[in-house]
Amino acid sequence: MTDARTEILARVREALAGSTVESAEAHPETGRASEVEPVETPPSHAPVVDLFAERVADYRAVVERCSAAELADRIAAALPEGPVVVPPGLGIDVPGAVVDDGTLTAADLDRIAAVVTAARVGIAETGTIVLDHGLDQGRRAISLVPDTHVCIVREDQIVPDVPDAVALLDPTHPLTWISGPSATSDIELDRVEGVHGPRTLHVLITPAE
Repeated sequence: MTDARTEILARVREALAGSTVESAEAHPETGRASEVEPVETPPSHAPVVDLFAERVADYRAVVERCSAAELADRIAAALPEGPVVVPPGLGIDVPGAVVDDGTLTAADLDRIAAVVTAARVGIAETGTIVLDHGLDQGRRAISLVPDTHVCIVREDQIVPDVPDAVALLDPTHPLTWISGPSATSDIELDRVEGVHGPRTLHVLITPAE
């Protein structure tokens, strides 16, 4: 199996091939060929986003890609029946949702069916989403207790691998690393989901703002 990072780097090299531009036209005064400074063409980010979507789906999460105009409808379609909580800075109207003001207890959150949050960064190589619990993500409890987590990840938040993500994160902030729905196995390796966090993870990938 081809290593994911090797595959991404190969695609980057292909995108950069031929990026040095030299003019062979004669200069009108000297008759010499004019030389132009090399120009680097930025590699496409699409392979990184594609790999992220693939790896997140490997964890049994639901992954959808949608436009900004479709986002509100996709969120509504992803939500189960029951109450929903959102962080105070989400910036997206989720009809009927409770905005978390920090007073909801663990017992209150246990009665909530779903949470909708943004993300801080997505990691393509591992299919991991990282929350640093800013205003659009909310405190850690609201992303861990409800049974369904709908998470919005922008394409420009997706990086190739873990070192790229760490470089963007502030270690003084609380960080939650999510790789698929919560799952564990007993001594007989029977998989049980939803023990340590949401049973269902629904990821919506949207274009950069």
